[in-house]
Amino acid sequence: MSTLTPQELKKALAQAGFVIFRTQGDDIILAERVRENLIMDSGVRLRAGSPLVVRVVLRAQRGDFPSEGEAHLFERVSQLAEPARSGGFEEVERNVAPVVDPGDPQRTLDTFYEITLAKSADGLESAIDGVRFAMGLEKMASAKPD
Repeated sequence: MSTLTPQELKKALAQAGFVIFRTQGDDIILAERVRENLIMDSGVRLRAGSPLVVRVVLRAQRGDFPSEGEAHLFERVSQLAEPARSGGFEEVERNVAPVVDPGDPQRTLDTFYEITLAKSADGLESAIDGVRFAMGLEKMASAKPD
């Protein structure tokens, strides 16, 4: 099987009904439509190469759980990742990502605790199925009211 370029993958994803947020190197980052005129990064990526790799970033936001420590926040995200693991995704990275104030780079507005999961695909059809699955996942741990 020949390796598809990011441009070819973008075209195939668009034909399958996905919206492209941007391309970063070999990663095609998919978008979620928040409103008719607003799209945002969905946390789902398709990486070109052989094999194709579907990646999804799940997270918890410190501001939603201000009294919890880092270990507990990662545990929340790990629990959120169970459906992805059941779908064949494996954890490949953990990251603490500060959200910096664009007007004051010395000020941190919030912090995300992220787990990235990935799943290899044996072809374009399998990759699109993986993307569709990942797009349907809950990607943000939420504070549920008691």
